[in-house]
Amino acid sequence: MGAFDFDIAVVGAGPAGLTAGIYAARAGMSACLFDSVGYGGQLAQTDWVENYPGFPEGANGFDLADNMKQQADRFGVQEIDCPVTAVERLAEGFRVVTECGEHTARAVVVATGARPRKLDVSGLLELEGRGVSYCATCDGNFFRGRDVVVVGGGDTAVADVLYLAQICRKVYLVHRRDQLRAAASYLERLNALDNVELVWNSAVAQVGQEGGSLASVTVAHVATGEKRTIPASGLFVAVGTVPNAEFLQGFAPLDEGGYVVAGEDGVTSVPGLFAAGDVRTKVLRQVVTAVSDGANAAQSAVEYLHTR
Repeated sequence: MGAFDFDIAVVGAGPAGLTAGIYAARAGMSACLFDSVGYGGQLAQTDWVENYPGFPEGANGFDLADNMKQQADRFGVQEIDCPVTAVERLAEGFRVVTECGEHTARAVVVATGARPRKLDVSGLLELEGRGVSYCATCDGNFFRGRDVVVVGGGDTAVADVLYLAQICRKVYLVHRRDQLRAAASYLERLNALDNVELVWNSAVAQVGQEGGSLASVTVAHVATGEKRTIPASGLFVAVGTVPNAEFLQGFAPLDEGGYVVAGEDGVTSVPGLFAAGDVRTKVLRQVVTAVSDGANAAQSAVEYLHTR
């Protein structure tokens, strides 16, 4: 067997990728993280995490991600800040192709996470960065004292509302159903806010602009079609995610949603290729499941390499 650059290449550096790197390095493997969007992934853009064990008062997402990164550094996990464009099979390993060059590894853990799903609404794309955002904690302060709209019904959407309600004059939460999917702890805090209005059974139909920036959001009732225009300076979209797995198309098994098909152990049908975190087919996508995935996938990779 020829020499490889690394024993285990981890593609992605969110909680799953960082954990995979830590576990691989602690097992005596040379490990490298490939990432280009910033360490911590979506966790680093999360204002406050309340359900991660060990933090009774909650934890700042960026700080938690930074601690994971420091831990990976301490164990000697290497870093290559460059987008991965493809993973290719070699006779006894893999080639990781990036925009900056190629590297080889005996095993690969894919932990590229997912990105926010966008709305199919005319004019929305042109207003991104001009009132339309997918990260409340990143951009919320631009709308301090103004009226904003949040779209979605899960934990992310409600967490966005809770954050924005602290700094914005009024927050409208638009959801296409008549019941939210968010955790009960979030809903209890949501119901206590007096500057939040829930807009049920509605979807964004149109956006209005003034001077090149968002000025209003028009919603339509999903049953009657009745429309309502809400004057707003900001629109925060939190309607789910899309897996960052396009670079694996035709190489690894993906489900109908584009997620990598892998079990709890991270094992895919491609020998030596493992998947962890939000990019993997599973029911619950949370920080705690991401780090668990990272540990399991790394352990599976280590066991795989011990049999080679």
